[in-house]
Amino acid sequence: MQIYKPNVQDMLFQLEAFGYDRVCALEPFAAFDPDTAKMLLEQGAALAADVMLPTNRSGDQEGLKWDPKTGDVTTPSGFKEVYAKMVESGFVGLHAPPEYGGGGAPLSIATFFSEMQIAGNKSLSMCPGLTAGIIEALCDHGSDDLKQTYLPKLATGQWSGTMCLTEPQCGTDLGLVRTKAVPFDDHYKLTGTKIWITFGDHDLTENIVHLVLARLPDAPAGIKGISTFVVPKITLDGRRNPVKCTGLEHKMGIHASPTCVIDLEDAEGWLVGEPHRGMRAMFTMMNTARLQVGVEGIALGDIAYQTALAYAKDRRQSRSLDPSKREADQPADNILVHPDVRRMLLNIKATNEGMRGLATWVSTLIDLSLEHPDETVREHCDDLVQLLTPVVKGYCTERGFLNTSEAMQVCGGAGYTTDWSIEQYVRDARIAMIYEGTNHIQALDLVGRKLVRHGGRFFQGFAKEVGELVAAASEHAQVKPLAEQLAAALGKLTDVSMAMGGKAMTDPEEAGAAASNYLNVFGLVAIGYSWVRQATHAVQTQGPQTASKLKTANYFFAMILPEMDSLIGIIGAGKEHMMAFEVDEL
Repeated sequence: MQIYKPNVQDMLFQLEAFGYDRVCALEPFAAFDPDTAKMLLEQGAALAADVMLPTNRSGDQEGLKWDPKTGDVTTPSGFKEVYAKMVESGFVGLHAPPEYGGGGAPLSIATFFSEMQIAGNKSLSMCPGLTAGIIEALCDHGSDDLKQTYLPKLATGQWSGTMCLTEPQCGTDLGLVRTKAVPFDDHYKLTGTKIWITFGDHDLTENIVHLVLARLPDAPAGIKGISTFVVPKITLDGRRNPVKCTGLEHKMGIHASPTCVIDLEDAEGWLVGEPHRGMRAMFTMMNTARLQVGVEGIALGDIAYQTALAYAKDRRQSRSLDPSKREADQPADNILVHPDVRRMLLNIKATNEGMRGLATWVSTLIDLSLEHPDETVREHCDDLVQLLTPVVKGYCTERGFLNTSEAMQVCGGAGYTTDWSIEQYVRDARIAMIYEGTNHIQALDLVGRKLVRHGGRFFQGFAKEVGELVAAASEHAQVKPLAEQLAAALGKLTDVSMAMGGKAMTDPEEAGAAASNYLNVFGLVAIGYSWVRQATHAVQTQGPQTASKLKTANYFFAMILPEMDSLIGIIGAGKEHMMAFEVDEL
């Protein structure tokens, strides 16, 4: 059973709470006023729930077909038709620049489209998701010729894109890349093998444009010798480029998403940006991708929650521990009377709505950092984005996976079967902690780079934002207790951040031992910020969501935020006990 109704009402609430009025006031986004945003979100919700969702379970069960002779990959039944409807709707390139045929919408809106499409069909959503990344990389680093050649087809969804980084001998450590690029006439010939390439081959689009990391003959060793190239599956004159899928990975989840081994044999490619500066283009692509990966945790947590709630509303088991709540005319009570069932459901609800708010805030900050006329505002927003991106990717994917697991537990044995589809969401959610940089890599980035950069300026900017919110929220009696708890949490985070910053400078191994737990502490405080901001907006507007938002915020602060204290205790233990073992003792 597949149950999903995109929560457009909450999405619109989040936009209001996190300052969307500042975004649509910017000239490039003037056409996307709140009424237009509402219309678009409702249309996107219909696409996700009515068109994409019906192929989600069937695609998982049918899987993919790969032809070893041609290297061609065939997607499950119905995928081509659904993708064609996505293209027809104009939503594939919703955030792409309008000068190349894209929708020109702010990321604030596009992030919600990602959430809905991921929940509707995680595997299929990854195709336009990767295309959005290559569009961004080409916009920022491609030559005018490359932009004019590729962006119009990518922005409309007529062509799709991939990100070709990983090789058999290197994952995160991209300095080990061996793929070669040799100059030839006005382009290059690339030879090498890439693995784990999402939608590296498929039958949804006319062409596939690969963004490939490779080395020029004179490249210095390590990451400083990497260049980036555009390598199309079909060349512009209609020839089949020698870039071929030579195998599909057999995975725990996302069975309808082709994860390919890609071999290049003198494949024609064109340089993106400057020689040996290819990581600039890839990081442009990866940073937004990391935000979208965090959204995967939110999306799958939401569809799993809706499924578990529907099950719980119908299921009867045992008697309430409170005699006054027992239904005498029934043989058993509805399981929603049991505190532990409510604990699991509210854990999901409180974290998921808090994470949706955090993703909305970061998306809004990205829009402002790119388009605001005031350079000081742009810099401040960019500082926050750089600090919070690893937090969103790391915390939201871990909590999202936990939330899908909690939803399964609510359903008991039924949740473990295919009947309710939650087992698919658990499998599909697990990969998000791994790709686009594993969560520990995000934690190391947060501690080793973001926390100490510019003398701690990023963190100081975050602390300033929290302090201003605490002051504003304290004016409202219903929110003041939450604001005070957030202020106390920020104090604890500040203390541990100073300690972590010192460790990163003096003993990197000590910092590495604590980094993942530190990221989760930061995530909890960031979600606390999200909830105080939502609660404040709810009280100010007194809308239909006010009572529920206040109850959910109070639940988060009472039942989830205290997790940070145990994590801080573990951080304080340092590396001693984990590094005390000899290798043969492990």
